Amino acid sequence: MQDTFKNKIFINTTSNNKNYTLILQLMNNEKSAFLLLSDGTLFEGKAFGAIGTATGEICFNTGMTGYQEVFTDPSYYGQIIIMNTAHIGNYGAKESDVESDSVKISGLICKNLSLKYSRTLAESSLEDYLMKNNIVSIHGIDTRALVAHVRNKGAMNCIISSELTDLDVLKETLASVPSMEGLELASKVTTQEAYTLGDENSEKRIAVLDLGVKRNILHCMVERGAYLKVFPAHTPFAECEVFSPNAYFISNGPGDPSATSYAVDTVKEILQSNKPLFGICLGHQLLAIANGAKTYKMHHGHRGLNHPVLNLQTMKSEISTQNHGFAVDKTSVEAIEQIEITHINLNDQTLEGIKLKNKAAFSVQYHPEATPGPHDSRYLFDDFLALI
Repeated sequence: MQDTFKNKIFINTTSNNKNYTLILQLMNNEKSAFLLLSDGTLFEGKAFGAIGTATGEICFNTGMTGYQEVFTDPSYYGQIIIMNTAHIGNYGAKESDVESDSVKISGLICKNLSLKYSRTLAESSLEDYLMKNNIVSIHGIDTRALVAHVRNKGAMNCIISSELTDLDVLKETLASVPSMEGLELASKVTTQEAYTLGDENSEKRIAVLDLGVKRNILHCMVERGAYLKVFPAHTPFAECEVFSPNAYFISNGPGDPSATSYAVDTVKEILQSNKPLFGICLGHQLLAIANGAKTYKMHHGHRGLNHPVLNLQTMKSEISTQNHGFAVDKTSVEAIEQIEITHINLNDQTLEGIKLKNKAAFSVQYHPEATPGPHDSRYLFDDFLALI
């Protein structure tokens, strides 16, 4: 009877009534929720955000702040994220602190949820924000134990539910979720219409192939005087050329790079045009594939704002922001004469950056715009604009 009453309130109240919203949140936060991993590991916690069921690949982020920017990063599409910090929500949510037009994660897992927030500029609580975006979440989980489990066992699919209580039904629902390996997801998050940013009189005209681009990547180029036209992921090279760009940018995005063959073909055509090219994250992987390298699915990926990277050209280290579950195979790159490795990860020696010896093209696996994160690597945007 109690659960039925809660569900009735959830259906019939609106977010415009603050009193009802507060009552709803308090009731939801006492409602049980379950987290089931594909290896059979089961956690019980409490619900927050939307009441419902969410599925996706589980991953974890080691950052201590910037959760709203993380949740709106299109590269997280199709993933359920564990926030490794002990408290979530303590500075609320603000509409301008986003990297896209909506929350892109499939679900959220955290240890302690803060209903109160201290930032005076915040416009709502985190839970209000998640409910508005219909994101199913669970708190009260021992996230240290969960992260340790994922680090040991590797990335896998999972299900969060605050409406399903039958373990067999949870298992059946989870079994139908496809593996991230082989999934093409860039077309799910790309812009539907081309649009422009910056000063149209600028001589630095950059065509952006949007595979799930973050807003602050675009801002980093605009604030350096560039005029951008952002194209949907499947836009043919010939159509991009109508804009008369003098350089190309290939964005970050979700999914398996080896399944994004249409974008690899576009990158090959860009390289044939001999125009400067810069790629970030998925864009980095596509540049590598276009030159004969291979990618692979990582054991549990790199996600956070504290990953050390070594620039092999300057021999200086950078603390970087990262979000990727796939990587370029360093051994395959070493066998390709026209590719030079420029950056490596200091934690595990994985490949973090390349440039072509015979073209004005380079890329990095990490996120130099760093929102959130330190700005150690923003010089890469200067390097790109200098090529123009």
